[in-house]
Amino acid sequence: MNYFVTGTDTGVGKTLISCALLYAFAMQGKSVAGMKPVAAGYDEDGLNEDVKKLRAATNIFASLGQINPYSFAHPVAPHIAARNSGVQINLERILESYNELASQAEVVIVEGVGGFQVPLNDTQDTADLAVELGLPVILVVGMRLGCLNHALLTMRAITDCGLNCAGWVANVLDSNMTALDENILALQQRINAPLLSVIMFQTAPDSKNISTQLDLNLLQVRIHEQNKLVAVDL
Repeated sequence: MNYFVTGTDTGVGKTLISCALLYAFAMQGKSVAGMKPVAAGYDEDGLNEDVKKLRAATNIFASLGQINPYSFAHPVAPHIAARNSGVQINLERILESYNELASQAEVVIVEGVGGFQVPLNDTQDTADLAVELGLPVILVVGMRLGCLNHALLTMRAITDCGLNCAGWVANVLDSNMTALDENILALQQRINAPLLSVIMFQTAPDSKNISTQLDLNLLQVRIHEQNKLVAVDL
């Protein structure tokens, strides 16, 4: 029941959907925890806005260090922010925090940073982190001009890493996007994973409201299908 949420780019709604997933699973009576392994950019309180939202959607007691092992002041690429702070992002530390959360919560939603292959250090990126975690991936597609290429390239990267895409969400960022329905159909025809929801453009989107629009049954069916395929291969 744990998932890794990635996106086609920065600012496409990963936190929005991650929190919506947490609220949706919580409504089923499950204990849930959100995690943002690496965050860049925080306010005068020293807290990243995405981390605040994930923490608010978490219904177990979890320390800030578990939810967000690495936090940097400046909103730049993680490996640059880490280098400027004299820090080396270590995947092992992230995995330790994840395992702690997974031992406490029935559902852990891990939100990536930026797109799927943003560098974390000199040799590893968020795709490497996703592989280490080994979780089913949920892809958030920011629906705007250029989204088809971004979405399909990201899906190819996910597949090439040997990961299972459990589902995807179409998050409409452009209220005037031309041929929205046709773009969504094109992605449905090419992405081998269920469309969990189409989130129409909102000036002030709210994760709690959006949580009711996500079809969690499709996630469970997808995981069941993948487990059957694994069993046949064995």
